[in-house]
Amino acid sequence: MTADTFPKTPVSLLGLGAMGTALARAWLAAGHPLTVWNRTPARAEALVAEGAEAADSAAGAVAASDLVVVCLLDDGAVGAALDGVDLAGKDLVDLTTTTPEQARARAAWAEERGARRLDGGIMAVPPMVGVPEAGGFVFYSGSPEVFEARREVLAVPVGARYVGEDPGFAALHDIALLSAMYGMFAGVAHAFALIRREDIDPVAFAPLLGEWIPAMAGPAVRQTAERLKSGDLTTGVVSHLAMQVAGTPTFLATAEGQGVSTELLRPYFDLMRRRLDIGSGEEDLTGVVDLLLR
Repeated sequence: MTADTFPKTPVSLLGLGAMGTALARAWLAAGHPLTVWNRTPARAEALVAEGAEAADSAAGAVAASDLVVVCLLDDGAVGAALDGVDLAGKDLVDLTTTTPEQARARAAWAEERGARRLDGGIMAVPPMVGVPEAGGFVFYSGSPEVFEARREVLAVPVGARYVGEDPGFAALHDIALLSAMYGMFAGVAHAFALIRREDIDPVAFAPLLGEWIPAMAGPAVRQTAERLKSGDLTTGVVSHLAMQVAGTPTFLATAEGQGVSTELLRPYFDLMRRRLDIGSGEEDLTGVVDLLLR
């Protein structure tokens, strides 16, 4: 029997929004028997035409496979869908976006019901699913045994990255990366706002911004991590904190002169100044991290 003819792992999938549907199609394309359920049954019709089986209830979908994947709106929807459902002996993989605290509580809830559980944080949008070259992946945390046993099938739609046994770690990695993304988006918005009223073509400006951000972010991310681990905030610093704080009035004045709000810049500049007041002017910007801890 060849790898192509070896029986594929059956999967039950609860939730057929845009992401759930994309996941379903990837598993179907790879030949995995798939049972689907959605609160709105009509969403399953196209997948049934493509080879999926539709369950009449969440309980029916769970009963159909030992591997159960949940991709619903939020943790409350997960609880509602699985309320009273027999989970004993199931491997429950929850790809619903949650907080770390919710993931840990849901893991304990699943264990009480006899299920092994993985939490997942999806780092992709639906068009990236089933397209390996797109670079999407899912963070997984929780049972290492489940991850090892299910790694191959979980990696079919997008890559699978295990980040630890703590059930909350996948959600935490997910939100940490997305938080950095929104910070980047804030910077992009401010940059475009600065040129918005000028005779500068935003399309011509975009490549400059697109090249500048990774050129600065890549080294900064690595250096910040190394300094947080070592505790050394001053060795090898090129642009020290005192110099950067001294330059902030120019950024604020330019924004004011361009008629642009400073609300995206001021909070970070305030953190920089606070760190300068209690730290060393010879540091880089790493010290602001601990100012965010309450």
